[in-house]
Amino acid sequence: MAPTASSTLIEISDVSFAYGQRPILTGINMSIPRGKVVALMGISGSGKTTLLRLIGGVMKPTTGEVRVNGQCTSELDSAGIYRMRRRMGMLFQFGALFTDLSVFDNVAFQMREHTGLPESMIRDLVMMKLNAVGLRGAHRLMPAELSGGMARRVALARAIALDPMIMMYDEPFTGLDPISLGVIANLVRDLNDTLGTTSLVVTHDVQEALDVVDYVYYLSDGRMMAHGTPEELRANTDPLVRQFVHGEAEGPVAYQYPARDYGADLRMGGRRAA
Repeated sequence: MAPTASSTLIEISDVSFAYGQRPILTGINMSIPRGKVVALMGISGSGKTTLLRLIGGVMKPTTGEVRVNGQCTSELDSAGIYRMRRRMGMLFQFGALFTDLSVFDNVAFQMREHTGLPESMIRDLVMMKLNAVGLRGAHRLMPAELSGGMARRVALARAIALDPMIMMYDEPFTGLDPISLGVIANLVRDLNDTLGTTSLVVTHDVQEALDVVDYVYYLSDGRMMAHGTPEELRANTDPLVRQFVHGEAEGPVAYQYPARDYGADLRMGGRRAA
């Protein structure tokens, strides 16, 4: 994938980020075209969610530059950041629905907060968004009455309420049964293509994601280790990438936490017991 400047929506140039002296991301470069579904993959702690926060302007890079739709996020003031975020949708890991609001009111929330639309038009739009995720008939239900997969779909309808330019998904498949997982994965793809948005999917549900995304960036320990199409990632022979993509038990990522010699631990235990 070699997007032109005009087709690039998100450009990340030599970005590093650290909490104090602890590096989280180092030398990240990414170019995300408009209209594509792009996966950010890696084991837990590799920096994927931090990258989403940098794109959303929640944090600023320690070094380097993040540009969204041509704007450098570090140069925007608070009003500029909020304007940019209004064009972004976010699906959180477990939906994060407002528990005291009905399904209808959850989806209507952003429309009421950020637009001056009459209630009659909001009703039509909410029902359209719920219909898009297959839940128009559930508009009167409360979040406690929903299954995990249904709650995730309501959260998705809420995230697309304002027709965002960018959709960001933080582990959208976690905790779902196989049928719900397949439904959500297909919705990510279908809604992206129907709305003409650009989607970033943070996930380590490898096989499901590779079936629906256009491109993959793979991070490990805060560094970009590989990127390519799903076919290229599946064929990648780098031991680190191969272990992750194919879920192999043996490889560079060790199962055992580093420890002393087993006998030394036994002797230590004996002294304590004594």
